[in-house]
Amino acid sequence: MSSWLLAVTKFRGTLYINEVKTEAARQSEVHRTESHEENIYWGYKFEQYMCSDTIDGVPDSSGVVNSNEAFYIVVQTRLADHSLLFSGELDCRDKDPNAPDPPACYIELKTAGNIHTAKQRDKFHRYKLNQWWAQSYLLGVPRIVAGFRNDDGIVESVKTFEVSDIPEIAEREVNFWKPNVCMNFCSKFLSFVKKVATEDDPCVVYLFSRKEHSDVTYSVHRNSSYSFLPDWYVNEMD
Repeated sequence: MSSWLLAVTKFRGTLYINEVKTEAARQSEVHRTESHEENIYWGYKFEQYMCSDTIDGVPDSSGVVNSNEAFYIVVQTRLADHSLLFSGELDCRDKDPNAPDPPACYIELKTAGNIHTAKQRDKFHRYKLNQWWAQSYLLGVPRIVAGFRNDDGIVESVKTFEVSDIPEIAEREVNFWKPNVCMNFCSKFLSFVKKVATEDDPCVVYLFSRKEHSDVTYSVHRNSSYSFLPDWYVNEMD
């Protein structure tokens, strides 16, 4: 698991969680290689090839790729005894007019390099599928359509993954991660956050940190650059 930072503020009885970029993530963005930039572009281009603007339209791949365009949904759900409200980016929905209501009609689009060796296959099932599953599972998205591309960015095959089947696939192939372990960690972390973040003040931020292969730690910051609740929101709630 990679390192991460999460800023938490308690305000009017509700815990707000905001992701903070780690120094490693910022340095990675600054020093992106041309190959990395190409991979990002190819992902957006695949979405352009797969999506149309209207339910009866066809994809238009001639336009300029705009990485700033995004569609978000807001989901309310529960994890153990935690009530959650969060947003997530979504790629598209099934164009079938008889498709089920949201979120069952939503589809996530992904790309990955072609898999030729056992090492590549193990890495895909161990890391990529875990990330894909966690993102789609929490949002209630049932399907992932993945394009597998060659070294020139050309998609040579497309495969659909049922999100509910991914844990079984991963366990059969690499037996490295299990969905219940992932969700149990998330639930225990949220319980830890509730225990620690007790001061109800939008100016107080509890910064939770986890480095790879390490335990979760935290620090407390007052009136700092980590504060993330906007003034207009605080004033409106008051």
